[in-house]
Amino acid sequence: MANAYTTLWTNDLCRALAREGFAGERLTVMFGGPHQSLPSFRRAGVRPGDVIHPIRVLRKRLWVLGAMEVGRVLDYDTVGEELAMEDYLRLVHWKPLKAGCVSEVVVGPPGSPLTFEHPVPPDLLARLTYRSRRGERQIRHVVDGELRSAVSVHGVYRLAPDSADELDALIRASGAA
Repeated sequence: MANAYTTLWTNDLCRALAREGFAGERLTVMFGGPHQSLPSFRRAGVRPGDVIHPIRVLRKRLWVLGAMEVGRVLDYDTVGEELAMEDYLRLVHWKPLKAGCVSEVVVGPPGSPLTFEHPVPPDLLARLTYRSRRGERQIRHVVDGELRSAVSVHGVYRLAPDSADELDALIRASGAA
């Protein structure tokens, strides 16, 4: 069974992507690395068939930016040797996502369009749940429908199935899927 994950993108990255015209383009590539600023998808357990939802925290709200199915997780150092030219061109196109120390590349079929217009409703934010080997946990620092700190979503985290379904429904309802 496929899993779904979130990965937090910085507001600086989101502003750069919006400024450079990436809004509306279908997600096909994401980058991961060994540091907290660009966390590892492999370390989080991401595998082909899984879905990744990039998110951001802005003005005390959580925003879901889209969804992308994982086709492959590749080493950044050898990605040019392993990808077909069309896929390599997608990687080059999404270069703004490559911030910091990169060690891996996630490629997949075209996902949903990138959007900066879909905040997670307060009721969903309050019940959004992540799953790990130690059990399930909800997002911390949610007060009166607002996210007061991004610390509990900073990284690559596996969503509980119900939460994954709700984020997918939010993206589909927005017409972004």
